[in-house]
Amino acid sequence: MEEEKKSRVRQLREHASVSVLVRAVSNVFRPSYFPMLGFVLLLMFTYLSQLTWQLKAALLALVYVMTLFLPTIGVYVYRRMRGLTVQELSLRTNRLVPYVLHIICYGMLLRFLYNIHAPIFMGGIIVISLLVQCACTVVTLWWKVSMHSAGVGAIIGAIVAYSSIFHFNPVWWLCLAILVSGVVNSSRMFLRQHTLGQVLGGTLIGFVCGLAGLFI
Repeated sequence: MEEEKKSRVRQLREHASVSVLVRAVSNVFRPSYFPMLGFVLLLMFTYLSQLTWQLKAALLALVYVMTLFLPTIGVYVYRRMRGLTVQELSLRTNRLVPYVLHIICYGMLLRFLYNIHAPIFMGGIIVISLLVQCACTVVTLWWKVSMHSAGVGAIIGAIVAYSSIFHFNPVWWLCLAILVSGVVNSSRMFLRQHTLGQVLGGTLIGFVCGLAGLFI
């Protein structure tokens, strides 16, 4: 009997440790972080690396405000006005307004990049993000889909698209992105936020948007 108790306690501790790990993965790989990551990579690995650090800092600050700060504030205000908990906000019926808030902020950023005549491949990151947001918003009207999965799926599609523009071998980048996609999708299912079909559907939506968004 004592051995069974010890075994049970050990299993609970292991489960708690895994839960902490997958929650960390889910938080680190939020889709709202991906546009910022994309701009950082462009400023590091393309000819944009020749820009002054002041211009880089200003650009990244703008991207941060429009893709992270303002949408986060908007969603927080909406949640407080509706009296929703974080768990309730993840329900399909409560996800529409946060999606729309993100779409508005991303659209404003895209318009600004267009006005300053930014390179097309730079605006492509925002176009891809907008397509993912719009597609998931439409799908959410009938079926809950994983935005996390759509985000990592868009990265896979974007790597394929950008490799055709900058003429680099995408194999290792694709391997890394697919590995991350598997980890993120598994974490969403482990946390019981989505089913297998929802994460696969999200990944497919993201991949198509990532592949098509840049060329649009």
